[in-house]
Amino acid sequence: MSPRKSSRQPEAGAPEAAFAEGLKALNRRERSVAELGEWLTARGHDDDAVEAAIAKLIDGGGLDDRRLAECFAVDKRELSGWGEERIAAALIDRGIDRDLAEGMASEPYEDQADRAARLLAERAESLDSDAARSRALGFLTRRGFAYEIAYDAIRGLASDQR
Repeated sequence: MSPRKSSRQPEAGAPEAAFAEGLKALNRRERSVAELGEWLTARGHDDDAVEAAIAKLIDGGGLDDRRLAECFAVDKRELSGWGEERIAAALIDRGIDRDLAEGMASEPYEDQADRAARLLAERAESLDSDAARSRALGFLTRRGFAYEIAYDAIRGLASDQR
């Protein structure tokens, strides 16, 4: 006896199946257009079904690279203390357009320097030696702050500590 397919379940690879699976994936976590496309393709959906599903999800507002980039940038900036270089690189890795990623990651120089200084102050490490300043520079650059911003933050905090 062979199992019968319900007429309500779309055939694997059909645009309806790709849409339903994409919607479930977006309910679990936000994804970029590129990420969702790769995810659906890896699950056996053909290119036409993936394109149709993505177009429908974009039209319905469930899939939005700009919204993802903005939320990601704010979260990483405020919650993880990342600098704009690291945020932009992570967004580009997620398939976000370079111009959009760099635009969402950018913030005024003074704001970045202030955040970098706050991150250093939270570490409560004295910056009275070359070795301490070097460690601080490495810490900030790994977080994605440009050297100039990191240097200014270290110099400002070191002068405050004197």
